[in-house]
Amino acid sequence: MKITSIILAAGQGTRMKSELPKVLHPVCGKPMVWHALQAARVVSEETPVMVIGHGAQGVREAIGDAAKYVIQVERLGTGHAVQQAESALKDDTDLILVSAADMPLLSGDTLSKLVETQKANSGPMTMLTIVTDDPRGFGRVVRGDDGGVTAIVEEADATLEQQTIKELNVGAYCFDANWLWDALARIPLSAKGEYYLTDTVGLAVEAGLRVAAIMLEDAVEAIGVNTRIHLSEAEAGMRLRVNRRHMLNGVTFIDPASSYIGMDVKIGQDSVIQPNTFLRGETKIGAGCEIGPNTIITDCEVGDRCIILSSVLEKAILEDDVDMGPFARLRKGAYLSKGVHMGNFGEVKDSVLGEGVKMGHFSYIGNANIGAETNIGAGTITCNYDGVNKHHTEIGKEVFIGSDTMLIAPLEIGDRARTGAGAVVTKNVKEDTLVVGMPARAIRNLKK
Repeated sequence: MKITSIILAAGQGTRMKSELPKVLHPVCGKPMVWHALQAARVVSEETPVMVIGHGAQGVREAIGDAAKYVIQVERLGTGHAVQQAESALKDDTDLILVSAADMPLLSGDTLSKLVETQKANSGPMTMLTIVTDDPRGFGRVVRGDDGGVTAIVEEADATLEQQTIKELNVGAYCFDANWLWDALARIPLSAKGEYYLTDTVGLAVEAGLRVAAIMLEDAVEAIGVNTRIHLSEAEAGMRLRVNRRHMLNGVTFIDPASSYIGMDVKIGQDSVIQPNTFLRGETKIGAGCEIGPNTIITDCEVGDRCIILSSVLEKAILEDDVDMGPFARLRKGAYLSKGVHMGNFGEVKDSVLGEGVKMGHFSYIGNANIGAETNIGAGTITCNYDGVNKHHTEIGKEVFIGSDTMLIAPLEIGDRARTGAGAVVTKNVKEDTLVVGMPARAIRNLKK
């Protein structure tokens, strides 16, 4: 049986009060429409059809070729939106799953249950409902004696008795495809001049056909986003889901509510995430690490047993057993080899620190290679920028750079060389040589 998903993503979302189309607002670092797409792809391998309208180009750029697109030029309601996909799907599918891009927490497992229920249903459609005390403007679901749905009553039209109904329409459906296309053509025009997909329920009931329904087990999945308040609720719900997944895989969260982990982040077993930690993008954290508190890591690869305290890292790589912070910063291109120690208020950019390097506090290393077991004293700076170009610094193995040394690039310092505190090094230094002063001069061969 061929199953295809239609995702409704054409709305403007005026209540968001934003220049950004509603479905592109991020939840845990990914646009809402991305989440809806991932859930739909669990149900079927067929490429989903996405109905777009407001901000269509932005949605295309965010999703790429992961979906087929149809345009709803005039936004005349949900029924009209689904109808736009008819030319792309008619005679090419058996069941059609319809979901909304502004419901990012609706899971693939739930949509799969919706489809499986429709497969067993003698009628043309199955809908998703929830039982809750908070109606949130959803339509009430009226059921008959046999348990089938007989009507969806919108909140504005509900009688006092109907307003006591706690079962609500979530807004996700699975239809028999052939029946759907015919039904869409018969949906009446509402008083607001729109065609509502919910009116398909009435058409089925009038024809004596059964409308089945399944109830959501997790109320969080029913959060639809129409305002910034709803967006924050969806963010909190998704964050908890992501954090629970990591915890079930062996990661400790000291305070899950204050830990912000992106959808694509990977964390190794026995790592500990301290409060107020942000892991973003394609970040990978190894096993046995301690991250945070107050740490932001974006698009980085961190090895095993690393300790990162109150620091900011972006597009950097750390091998095993690195410890850094507090208040350290790694910028793009920083590479810290095994066993590197980086003190507080240090910064590294476009540089490689070899195994066992000790980098003191208040130091800056840019456009440099630092050899293994070298010590970078507090306050050391690679002066790599002359106002026009960046220049490289090469420091050998087992070098000792004294505190407050200024390294004027381009520069090479040989293995086991040393600089005195406060030295301003403007010329290359041979191996096993001590230089001091401003500008620095050689005063001793350390081998002798």
